Order: sequence, then C-alpha cells, then structure tokens
Amino acid sequence: MITRAPKAFVFTGWHMFGVICLFFGTIISVNAYMAYQAVHSWSGLVVPNTYVASQQFNGKVAEAKRLSASGVSGAITIGNGRVDYRILDAKQQPVLADTVTASFRRPVGDRQDFTVTLKDAGQGQYFAEQAVLPGHWIIEVTALKDGARIHHHSQRIAVMGEAQ
Repeated sequence: MITRAPKAFVFTGWHMFGVICLFFGTIISVNAYMAYQAVHSWSGLVVPNTYVASQQFNGKVAEAKRLSASGVSGAITIGNGRVDYRILDAKQQPVLADTVTASFRRPVGDRQDFTVTLKDAGQGQYFAEQAVLPGHWIIEVTALKDGARIHHHSQRIAVMGEAQ
C-alpha cells in the first residue's frame, strides 16, 4: 500500500498576484475616498478673484485700522432660535446703526452659510429670529450708518447642542 503525504502549501504566482492586488487595491481605495472627501467637503474658494482681492488689500487694512481706532465694539449672543448683537462705543454707550447684518459661514464648506439682517431693538441692541445649527461658525457682523461702515466684527464660535 502506498500512502501519500499531504502536500504542504505552495505559494504560487497566483497567490502573489492576489497579494499585490489586495495591497494596491487598498491604497487606491483609500486615496480615492480621501480625494472624494477633499473635493466634496470644501469649495477651496477663499476669494473669487485673487488679483482683485490683492488690489483691495491696502484699502481694507486702512479701513480696519480706522474702525479699530474708533473704539466701537460688539458682542454676539446666540440661543433659543435668536441672534442678539450689542454695539457699544469706546465710552460703553450704545451705538445706533441704520443697518446691521450678520454673515454666518462654516470654516469648511459653504452649503450652510447664510446672512441675516438684524432688527433694531433700541439702545444699541439688534436681533434676528434665526436658529443656528450646531458646530463651528465664523461670524462677521457689519454695521452701517448713513451708508458708511461704522463697525465690523469677526469672530469664530462653536454652537453646542441642538439648533440654538
């Protein structure tokens, strides 16, 4: 009687082909997923036209210095489906403005960005009935008086919990 010993495993070219396919398939899949996330999570757009933005830079710096020297400051409060903003001058007196707008932008992505015009509640207090979704926001508030900008405030905040 002849007994055959079971063959030991032999690593063949087909096995190597499978290993290479799995290795590079994993790398390509991860890279494709990361590229998809990068393209669909942020527009990449900081300014529509960089040349025009560079030409306006010095004017914006001069205006920022002028607004900073005026001593006008503001504070924002968000909660209960409402946005409140208070504007005070250097002597902590209320500042009256004709128009106050607040732009809410996500740090990454622009799908949820919005701008709201705040209503005058008197004594330098402005408000809007607007729910703000949770997460990080960059808020820019601009106040105009007689067509001229009298206040500009930019702040990054984190809204926690349900829509505030």
